[in-house]
Amino acid sequence: MDIRALMKQAQQMQQKMQEMQEKLGDEKVEATVAGGQVTVEMNGRREVLNLTISPEIVDPEDVEFLQDLIVSAINEAGRKVDEMSQKEMGSLTGGMNIPGLNLPGMG
Repeated sequence: MDIRALMKQAQQMQQKMQEMQEKLGDEKVEATVAGGQVTVEMNGRREVLNLTISPEIVDPEDVEFLQDLIVSAINEAGRKVDEMSQKEMGSLTGGMNIPGLNLPGMG
């Protein structure tokens, strides 16, 4: 086994991972709950870009329900980011699960 070739492969993979992280950071996901009443748009860096709440779901007497819907939408968007990241990581590693090779936000 040629250690130089192995090191070169590792450097290439690291560069590809960095490029993928940048690409994923620009990707967007959207999660909707309560039949479209609450929608969250999030980027691949897990930053919430937009939050839409339908006025008819706002009930001053039940703020907890609205809070739960918002949390649910944000969590769902985060799961979608994870799925997107894992899919891209799988394409880079050929489906191998390599410990220590993960993207931010993947757990």
